[in-house]
Amino acid sequence: MQLQESGEMYLESIYVLCKQHGSARSVDVAEYMGFSKPSVSRAIGILKNGGYLTVDKKGSLLLTEEGLAVAENIYRRHTVLTTFLTTLGVDPMVASADACKLEHVISEETFEALCRFASDRGLNA
Repeated sequence: MQLQESGEMYLESIYVLCKQHGSARSVDVAEYMGFSKPSVSRAIGILKNGGYLTVDKKGSLLLTEEGLAVAENIYRRHTVLTTFLTTLGVDPMVASADACKLEHVISEETFEALCRFASDRGLNA
């Protein structure tokens, strides 16, 4: 199943919530993302059917191996791009918002080139 940008955003949000709080439920995702509970429920169903997550008996969302790999990749892209942009002098809030858009469309080749560029200059990206 080819994941769309919205699916990547949901997986990243679940990943971040789990890192922050140890677990995530649909209601947490809805609050975090500012989406309605029915929208989140629909997306969770799609991600579950795609093999990206499971839901335990308590309603906690658990990323599968594949879901975790996608989430970690998107989160890495977000953090690296945010760091890179703030290093250039972009306001941190703007940098984070822009990184959120860029992380889904930038090629792997370009992203890795940015990582090398930052690394070569001792930037913490």
